[in-house]
Amino acid sequence: MNEIARTATTVVDRPGATAATRDVVDAFLFRLGIGDFEGASRLFAGDFEWHLSWPADQLGGPVPWIRERRTAGDVASHFATIAQHNTSLHPGTSVDTIVVDGIDAVILGTIRNTLRRSGRAYEARFALHLTVEHGLIQRYSIHEDSLAVALAWFG
Repeated sequence: MNEIARTATTVVDRPGATAATRDVVDAFLFRLGIGDFEGASRLFAGDFEWHLSWPADQLGGPVPWIRERRTAGDVASHFATIAQHNTSLHPGTSVDTIVVDGIDAVILGTIRNTLRRSGRAYEARFALHLTVEHGLIQRYSIHEDSLAVALAWFG
């Protein structure tokens, strides 16, 4: 994941895009890419919105990183738990497109991992919507191929 922020093949800063939004997105992706989950969590506002594309009744279920997150510590734990339970496949997570429009950014890419628990590989395309206000992430909403994750986890 070291090159996560630099793999984008398309970067679109739409009219009204703010440099501050783009800077936070770049810092967030860079910190994730080097495994600095504490640093990534410090980019979140004290009160933020967290959304995972997973059935609401399954949040907190058997997949350990599928949880509600409410604090910076929760955010760091989220990414650390993913890293603990997965091994990145070559070429790893890639970012294909980043679109910034004002306070909103959308990041499109692919996650490629093997679950350590089952040894099953999976590839999950994702769209991540971040909203940045006052230099901090106010909204984190990820939409990923949760079926690919579930099939790898449950077999």
